[in-house]
Amino acid sequence: MIFEDPLYLLLLVLLIPYIIWYIRCHRHVEPTLQLSSLESFRDVPTSWRERLLHLPFILRVLCLTLAVVALARPQSDTEVAPKTVEGIDIMLCMDVSTSMLAEDLEPNRIEASKQVAYEFIKDRPNDNIGLTIFAGDAFTQCPMTTDHSALFNLLKHTGSDIAATGVISDGTAIGEGLANSVSRLKESKAKSKVVILLTDGTNNAGEISPQTSAEVAKAFGIRVYTIGVGTNGTAPYPVNNNGFIEYHNLPVEIDMQTLKGISDATGGKSYRATDNSKLAAVYAEIDKLEKSKLSVQSYGHHEDLFPIFVLVALLLLVSEQTLRLTILRRIP
Repeated sequence: MIFEDPLYLLLLVLLIPYIIWYIRCHRHVEPTLQLSSLESFRDVPTSWRERLLHLPFILRVLCLTLAVVALARPQSDTEVAPKTVEGIDIMLCMDVSTSMLAEDLEPNRIEASKQVAYEFIKDRPNDNIGLTIFAGDAFTQCPMTTDHSALFNLLKHTGSDIAATGVISDGTAIGEGLANSVSRLKESKAKSKVVILLTDGTNNAGEISPQTSAEVAKAFGIRVYTIGVGTNGTAPYPVNNNGFIEYHNLPVEIDMQTLKGISDATGGKSYRATDNSKLAAVYAEIDKLEKSKLSVQSYGHHEDLFPIFVLVALLLLVSEQTLRLTILRRIP
């Protein structure tokens, strides 16, 4: 709990002389009767009214204390202070062309890639991670962020239907995808900057070649890991034929030479993933990278609590007055 106007708490000091005055002067304001001896009253039990004699004063002091605290405006402290954590800057660059619907991975290439990416992100809570998707064109699905819940949501809604429905043109623009990721990382101050580029085909679209994008990545000190996704030979590909799904075995054509050239040029590594388990291999490799400090600013909000203190103070005041006017009423 914090206070908006803590100087008001200094008023609590005034309660000290008030309490001293009450203790010292109480005997002089109470009616007295002088007797020659109290011996006959020694065994007389103390009544409950006598035991509660000072209760109104205690309630008044508590009431004044809560009133002063309310003036200081207490607030709930839900703000999280900025913190510095260890992490690296990563852009996931994912192919979402229609060929990623091939089912040589379970349940298909795109969903298998998303699941492994999800697990990777979940195990690296301190990393600044973003997502680029590409088919015939490329765009940033999620800028780099440590708010991984937002990234998970955008990753969940990423699919090959983007290309299938014509939102972006179909194809495989590896150079465009890599260039988009590099543009997000080039201003990063992190010691380790990484792109994980995942595709299942060969570069056949876009105006930027993969080699050009690789050279730009190298210039900015960005390490690129490439993954060719797909089995060897042919893969079953679903085709919608008047509402019925038919499977055609299509040849798997992945330009591993180009992918390896990108990785070699930037100091990364190239992988071929023929099943779900091999997809995780590249992410294990990233764990070996040097981590850099990343400043994370968190925000919260304050909620005023003074109404609660005012309410309790009023209840104490009412209780004190009720006792003075009823069971503890004094008759002069």
